[in-house]
Amino acid sequence: MAAARISRPGGFSVVELMVAVTVGMLAIMFATRLIINAEQNKAVSLGSSDQMQNGMLALFSITEDAAQAGWGMNDNLVAGCNTVFSDTSGYALAAADRGGVAVTPLAAVVIVNNSAGSDQISLNSGSSPSGIGSVKVAADYLGANSLSISTAAPFGFLAGDAILVAPEPANGNCALAQLTADPLATTLTFDASADARYNRNALGAAFAANQSRVFNLGPARNLSLHTWSVQNGVLLLRASNLGGASAAGSTVVDNIVALKAQYGFGNGAFTAEFGQQVTQWSNTMVDADGDGVTGGAGDYRAVAAIRVAVVARSKLPEKPNPSTGLCSATATAPAVFGTASPAGVAAVPVTVSVALAGDTINWKCYRYRAFETIIPIRNAGWRPM
Repeated sequence: MAAARISRPGGFSVVELMVAVTVGMLAIMFATRLIINAEQNKAVSLGSSDQMQNGMLALFSITEDAAQAGWGMNDNLVAGCNTVFSDTSGYALAAADRGGVAVTPLAAVVIVNNSAGSDQISLNSGSSPSGIGSVKVAADYLGANSLSISTAAPFGFLAGDAILVAPEPANGNCALAQLTADPLATTLTFDASADARYNRNALGAAFAANQSRVFNLGPARNLSLHTWSVQNGVLLLRASNLGGASAAGSTVVDNIVALKAQYGFGNGAFTAEFGQQVTQWSNTMVDADGDGVTGGAGDYRAVAAIRVAVVARSKLPEKPNPSTGLCSATATAPAVFGTASPAGVAAVPVTVSVALAGDTINWKCYRYRAFETIIPIRNAGWRPM
């Protein structure tokens, strides 16, 4: 009699299941690793793109502003003059040092240096179509809301214009005010009112007859007094002609962690063909005119260009090394201004601090890129003789 046939149940054995699970786990591990690597590469690529975009936008914005600096303020009596200034909207001129005394110079560019930290750059210009048209003060001014001038109803002077009164020859203080009426005969009026943001009860300085001049800086609403700074990783702009940005800076670009600037002093020999050539770079003001006073008006008139650098960082930090817990995205702080330019002019390199106050993530976990440029202060050279 034939033996009974035993049938084997269908399915997988335990060994086969274990092999399949092991292979599947290995596949998942490799796939996860590929995804992680892809995301890390994507983050680095996007970070580089953000750095490029933010850095170029920041530098372009400052460059455009600096290209206009000094317009309408390039007369020797005006440029660098310590200016009595007030603004009901909250804008304040940059403070500087002049021979150990605190001043507020009205110059094309004023840099407030902060060592390895971010600097502050003020770029100033007027808007008068006549550039630097001026009239003489005809009677001593000791304090009032009006001023006598030598020219009756001078051309281009209108209600709402910003004026600057400066001593002649250049010494003492200047004063900025806003006309509240069209010139009446030989009188300029600058009453304190809600519509005249730059006015106080008087000019705040005395001016002698026939030894002072009045300059028209154009409509007060267009007076361009701009201050650039970086705070908490954001490039900010305070502007006299930008609504809501006079007292507190308006955000321009984020993920900008540093702003640095240097004065470029010229050789004093301005020519129409070559302009004024830079012969020295400096992080701070120097006694460029050799009068023994550092930060005098003549020193500001010697500024032929500025060198500006912005440092942008990636939007997202990279993860630290699992074994050490340390970040290696950036090993050393970025350095700027290391190239000699123009040729033969010694560079003054600066290492920039990019650590943000209060940031819980180590600055080395981010990637950085520095952008630099040299901007001629073109309006400063075209001054009357």
